[in-house]
This record gives sequence, C-alpha cells and structure tokens, in this order.
Amino acid sequence: MLDFSSDYTRSAHPALLEAIAQTAGRQYLPYGADVCSERARARIRDLCDAPNAEIHFLTGGTQTNLLATAVLLRSFEGVIAADTGHVALHEAGAIEHTGHKVLTLPHENGKLTAAAVSQYCENFYNDENHDHMVFPGMIYLSQPTEYGTLYSLSDLQALRRVCDQYKLRLYVDGARLAYALAADENDVSPADLAALCDAFYFGGTKCGAFCGEAFVVPDPTKTPQLFTVVKQHGALLAKGFLAGVQFDRLMEDRLYLSVGRSAVQQANRIRSCLQEKGYLQPVVAPTNQIFVSLENDKLASLKEKLRVSFWEPDGDSRTVVRIATDWATTGADVDALLALF
Repeated sequence: MLDFSSDYTRSAHPALLEAIAQTAGRQYLPYGADVCSERARARIRDLCDAPNAEIHFLTGGTQTNLLATAVLLRSFEGVIAADTGHVALHEAGAIEHTGHKVLTLPHENGKLTAAAVSQYCENFYNDENHDHMVFPGMIYLSQPTEYGTLYSLSDLQALRRVCDQYKLRLYVDGARLAYALAADENDVSPADLAALCDAFYFGGTKCGAFCGEAFVVPDPTKTPQLFTVVKQHGALLAKGFLAGVQFDRLMEDRLYLSVGRSAVQQANRIRSCLQEKGYLQPVVAPTNQIFVSLENDKLASLKEKLRVSFWEPDGDSRTVVRIATDWATTGADVDALLALF
C-alpha cells in the first residue's frame, strides 16, 4: 500500500535518529536549558537574523498555536483566520476552548488578503456596538497555507501594515515551513518572518523530526514571562533536550532547507505528470501538497493500492483529494504512484 496521505507518517530523518542515539546515557539540564537546545536556539537566531529572539521547543502544532494565542491575545480578543485555516477547521475548537474566538474570513486559494482584513477591521470599529463584540487582536496565517499556496513577501508586508494600523499581532503557523522555504516561487526568508511577525514557528513534526516545533518570538519584550506561560499550558518538556537535539541537527548545515527541497521536487514531478495526463487540479500549489479532482469510481479503485487524504467533495460524482510528499519520498515512490493514474 502506497501512502501519500500526509507528511507526518514517517519516523525521523536518519541524521536526527543518529543525533538522538548519541544522547544515550548522558545527562542534560532540564526544561530546555541543555546544551543541545541552546545550540539549536543559536542556529535559529542566526538563520533568522534575530539575535534577541526567545525560542521554545514544543511538541506539536496545535499546542504551539494555543501558546501563541495565550501570549499574544488579551482576554477580549479573537484571532482572524482564513475560513480554511487550521485553527478554524482542524483543531477541534482548541482556540475557542481557551475563551478566544476564531474570526473567519473568506480565503483566496487558502490565503487571507490585506484588503479583506483591513475591511473587516474598518467595519468592526465603525460599528457603534463594537465594545460589545470580540475585538480582532491577531492575524493567523500558515506558510504554506492549507492549500499549499504561499504568501509572498509583499503579501506579508501588506498584512503587517494592516496590523500596525489596527494594533493587531501577526502570527505565522510554520508546520510545513521547510516546504515553503524550498519552493521555487518563495521569496520569504526566515529573516523576513522574524522582521514582520510577532511570533512564528519552524515545524519539525512534518519536516523530518519525530516531533517538535520551534516557537520563535523575535522581540521577547512583547511576551513577558513566556517561559512561565509555556509551563502554565503544559507545554514545557522536562526532557527538553529531546526536541532541542532534533532542531540542533535540523538547523546544522541547513538540513531543514534540504529536506524541504527534496519533497518539493518530488511533488513537482507529480503535478507535472498529472497535468500531462489531463487530471484536474483545482489548486496548483508550489509546495509539497498536490490537489486533484477524481471521479468517485476512480478514487474507489485507487484506495485499494493508495492512501491519500480526503479534501472536499467536487459536485456529486467527484472528490478532491490531497497527495502529500515528504522529506523521505523517493523517485521510486513517485514512479509507483504515477503508474496508478
């Protein structure tokens, strides 16, 4: 059974397995104060050109998004997200469970536009009853989006201007950031994210690690006592070196960028071949996710040999599915996949 259902179904990159194995029998300071975590932080600060950034290594994306809302939002504020955003659809109401509301706006190929956010905020403050409402306090983006599309540098700069105008915080979910950074169309660097965002994270779980996300706050004066808030939310690992050693190795020699590049190259092969064969791709993204509309009969036959992710219905007789490559997808894997189409 071929499995292209997601990019977090594998173990970990061999280089990370080796790095973890080297910790056997050793003792490390707890709670992320270990030498591996400190070295990983130094590498990330260097990559982001953010020498003062505060960085915490967490275990998963939903946990990281919850922490971001906790430290960036006040009690009466909500988070603006695309209606397809992960916090809006696939986190089981985790944000709302904390008492914050997700304020959804229509997307354009998975993306929020500065114009739409600006119009929302203008309408909100023009409403004479807005003091009775949930205030917009933060913009949530993911890079890449749930559709595998990318925010350009000019997109992010425009959204930053809206944030500055309406006193919003800007947060970027980077669960698949390695694949965004590796895309040919990408013009956003980690340093750009650090310059424009109030917080963001480097995803590890979907990018070669066993688990772990590197949560980055470029200006820690905006998030006082962040360490304590991490602890308060059950996100502080006693054996913090487990995540730290993985990010130390991912950031060494820019391995994080190379694992993303391999996945994108294989995804490009799949996209190109499906296009040549005449398959409908509702969204053509430049990262590691491929979306294809299939006749339901075709999908039923594929499921006997191939795992893909259901995405959405496409009329009565068709279904859009997602094919995802990852850091370990090989040319032989892709050949076997394409032979089924």
